[in-house]
Amino acid sequence: MARMTNLRFPWAALAAAGLLATVLPPAVAAQTADAGRYWPQGRGPHQSGVSLTATPPVEWSETRNIKWKTEVPGLGAATPIVWGDRIFLLSAVPLGVSDEEQHEYRGALPERDVHRYVTLAYDRNDGSLVWERVAGERVPHEATHATAGTYASSSAITDGEHVVAFFESNGLLVYDMDGNLVWETDLGDKRVLTEGGEGTTPVLHGNYLVLVWDHNDQSYVVAFDKRTGEELWRTNRDELDTWATPLVVEPAGRAQVITNAWSRIRSYDLETGEELWYTRGLTPLTIPSPVAGDGMVYAMSGFNGAALKAISLIDARGDITDSGAIVWSHNRDTPYVASPLLYEGQLYFTKYVHGILSVFDAQAGTPHYGPQRMDQIRGIMASPVAADGRVYITGRDGTTIVIRHGKTYEVLATNKLDDQFSASMALVDSEIYMRGDRYLYAIAED
Repeated sequence: MARMTNLRFPWAALAAAGLLATVLPPAVAAQTADAGRYWPQGRGPHQSGVSLTATPPVEWSETRNIKWKTEVPGLGAATPIVWGDRIFLLSAVPLGVSDEEQHEYRGALPERDVHRYVTLAYDRNDGSLVWERVAGERVPHEATHATAGTYASSSAITDGEHVVAFFESNGLLVYDMDGNLVWETDLGDKRVLTEGGEGTTPVLHGNYLVLVWDHNDQSYVVAFDKRTGEELWRTNRDELDTWATPLVVEPAGRAQVITNAWSRIRSYDLETGEELWYTRGLTPLTIPSPVAGDGMVYAMSGFNGAALKAISLIDARGDITDSGAIVWSHNRDTPYVASPLLYEGQLYFTKYVHGILSVFDAQAGTPHYGPQRMDQIRGIMASPVAADGRVYITGRDGTTIVIRHGKTYEVLATNKLDDQFSASMALVDSEIYMRGDRYLYAIAED
């Protein structure tokens, strides 16, 4: 089975040093450099929320530094995915309703509308629609969250050759970059115990496409060959509703898939699906995705409690719940929805409705600052992102604060757009891409 070394290490460092061409064949070097430059998945090129190459703007408004904005059909919480001159989005469009109503949260309605599930490709230069592909039209079989749920909450992912669209109960589809269907499969209907809706995103690593299917029935993790759709392995597990995206890391050269879930954090061998290690101790309704760096992985949750575990990957074997593999832990102000940010050895995480930020030394587990109340924003669903020495945190009301990356809290700018935001930002080159409930924005210096 084909494998590709994790883009986090050492290729990210080599790219930053300009050494790729000397250690890799030209075609591989170009593809790897592109992966580090663009935003190929919801948490960016390194699954950490960080771009090592972007230099995004600090200030913007509806009348300043808006390169373009375009209305997106329907509603979705999918992060914009960027590769080359294309932006990819997933959306669910309710049919037979007004233009205004198609952007409203409709999860609590007693009668659900027929929805059209679409993958959209936009031109980065002017925001024009390049292609649209329909996965299907159907009435959602279950409700979603009344005020925050959408029927397209998973983000697309790409490797520069394929575009993966996962609508969960409404299909898994893989296209080429021009929108030609490569393969598709139907995994059936999820049975979400909480009626909180669906919203986990798969992960691509080499030729492996891995997704988590946790619900109120037989749950499992499954890997497909991204090129053909062949199922490579499937591992059943005893979990309930989970929304966290899996993470792939390669400690000591062995690729493993780490999943953050209701009852356990677990790791699986990427090639075989064998469970490698696990730990108990998170809270229910697990939404934040784990992040990893410098031999550690950080997993957390924040519904009906607070829990964070910092795990040494090289020491993790079997049941690590009470072992030294858990280097440090924390039980206050962890995120309910937003995933953490790991940037240059600092771990940033936010508390959902309270607008609270905490920043820790990721290795030692000691706080740099926080819990810090951010007076400008509340209701944080979008995950924080970072580039060029700055951290960007967006509230649902369209307010984004930009803070200086460091050991003290310093706000550089407060920016406001006239939309509501659940999706996270994408940072590419000198631009920011933001997907609101109604509009897709490209933000760049005038």
